[in-house]
Amino acid sequence: MKIIGVLALQGAVDEHIQMIESAGALAFKVKHSNDLAGLDGLVLPGGESTTMRKIMKHYDLMEPIRAFASEGKAIFGTCAGLVLLSKEIEGGEESLGLIDATAIRNGFGRQKESFEAELNVEAFGEPNFEAIFIRAPYLIEPSGEVTVLAIIDGKIVAAKQANILVTAFHPELTNDNRWMNYFLEKMV
Repeated sequence: MKIIGVLALQGAVDEHIQMIESAGALAFKVKHSNDLAGLDGLVLPGGESTTMRKIMKHYDLMEPIRAFASEGKAIFGTCAGLVLLSKEIEGGEESLGLIDATAIRNGFGRQKESFEAELNVEAFGEPNFEAIFIRAPYLIEPSGEVTVLAIIDGKIVAAKQANILVTAFHPELTNDNRWMNYFLEKMV
């Protein structure tokens, strides 16, 4: 059975744990770098990316997570996780630099502009995925190494590169575990 860690510093940790378990894997909370040992994959949950990065730096997690990815281990970032995993963040904030695209924080607006929308995800076929966007980012300027998985209003909201998967929305807030299944089957 696959063991997937969830970075448990801030954000939708419990919701991701439930989603991982609903997809048939074991979930484990990650708070320190030694918690990465033995994991098959890692989830960086939605939350507030600036706060998460500050806590990650305080606990010296930035380099261990980069090393985890360089070992070929899969990482799935949702919302704030997408921002943290991007190569660059508009505005110049530090990121993990693991997916070759630029993140636009709060790209769809502030909290009051949060919304739900149906996404056509070719990898899933029908029916469409009902996505929840909360202060959502999006990606721009992906390199040729990045595969775009979903777009809304011309903006990239799901993508993958090698062992990194990102969504701008919150699949963990739905009862639809297709994104977690995709991560477990195609990435881990």
